[in-house]
Amino acid sequence: MNKLLIKNAKLVNEGQTTEGDLLVVGERIEKIANEIAAPENCAVIDAAGRYLIPGMIDDQVHFREPGLTAKGDLATESAAAIAGGITSFMDMPNVNPLTTTRPVLEDKYRLAANRCSANYGFYFGATNRNIEEIKALQINEACGIKVFMGASTGDMLVDDSDALELIFEHAPVMVVTHCEHSPTIWDNEARARAQYGEDVPMSEHPNIRSAAACLASSTLATGLAKRYDALLHVLHLTTAIEMGLFARGHRSEKRITAEVCVHHLWFDESRYAELGSRIKCNPAIKRAEDRQALLAAVADDRLDIIATDHAPHTAAEKDNLYFKAPAGLPLVQHALQTLFELSKQGHFSVEKLVDKTSHAVADIFGVKERGYLREGYYADLALVNTEKPYTVSPANVLCKVQWSPFEGQRFSSSIDATIVNGAVVWQDGKLSGEVVGQRLQFDRSR
Repeated sequence: MNKLLIKNAKLVNEGQTTEGDLLVVGERIEKIANEIAAPENCAVIDAAGRYLIPGMIDDQVHFREPGLTAKGDLATESAAAIAGGITSFMDMPNVNPLTTTRPVLEDKYRLAANRCSANYGFYFGATNRNIEEIKALQINEACGIKVFMGASTGDMLVDDSDALELIFEHAPVMVVTHCEHSPTIWDNEARARAQYGEDVPMSEHPNIRSAAACLASSTLATGLAKRYDALLHVLHLTTAIEMGLFARGHRSEKRITAEVCVHHLWFDESRYAELGSRIKCNPAIKRAEDRQALLAAVADDRLDIIATDHAPHTAAEKDNLYFKAPAGLPLVQHALQTLFELSKQGHFSVEKLVDKTSHAVADIFGVKERGYLREGYYADLALVNTEKPYTVSPANVLCKVQWSPFEGQRFSSSIDATIVNGAVVWQDGKLSGEVVGQRLQFDRSR
């Protein structure tokens, strides 16, 4: 078995940062101590005071496979993820074919085997008509049941009230929701067309995908979860007004949890003038006041998880008028650097960052033996150098579409190494070529 000793690291785990060593044997963490002597035939990395953290578990990505692979695939996007210190991901069901039956779900797992650089789990998609498939779903078959309560996903929009009631009543695993009220959005689109025609300014996006549309849908979702005592996780929240729906406190005390994404913590509506469709996403990036409220809600534990919602589109697709430019951004490669930058700015501690990107995801989704620096757990690790600046450019972007909304941004941190299942898969700006990602195992039911 391979052996790897990481020495002189700042180990960030369970709310504390301590200096010490960590030994990996095979796929797992063998020992954590103040000082560990290198065993025979052991590779050694001198961390020299850099942060060693559990790799980020991204609970929301769109890697576009099967069916949409001009934009990305499981191999390319997972490679970009490990370059960003993400060691596990959970992929969404709005692909082609839609992941809305159990046989199609298992086909997707077979497609991923031996092709992913990071560990992987897949969501099962809800529709207005597949309640029997949802009832039959087994706990370890999917990380959750994705319900699109918004207008961006065509055939996967769940807008039938009876169907929603049945999903929340019978879901055998966690329900996760995209919350936007479609009729409100459609009315706003009609008003924008009446004013601007087809050439709607991108700055209108947060007015079309408005705070009111978000609040109406998230209020419905949280109400249904309370009525049926369902586990609910609300994805990519964007508004100050929605924060009143969620409780402060530790996730262990909650049946309803909430997520925010890195781009909503980083950008606000002032950036549409510069970036235009490059930051068009659903739900929309909104006001500076909303961004500040989200940052505060991370700090006070109203928001439980930070994710990416990585959703690549080609540059040619993005370079269109408002109604033709698709929503979504490629984000996995630079998410942790963004968060370390926000931590440096004083918005939250490094310990809080690690809790929201690793510990909380493992706890809320029931990810087995990952998400912590613990002896016996899988060695999924990221080594972060906060003294080594990194500037984003198209030349160093690894996702298939080869652009980033962060182009030109100089981050103060770099991901020096990423370790997945004990293997060094990214180091010193290079992929190792090893493809060691495994299917995630889940053990949390409703």
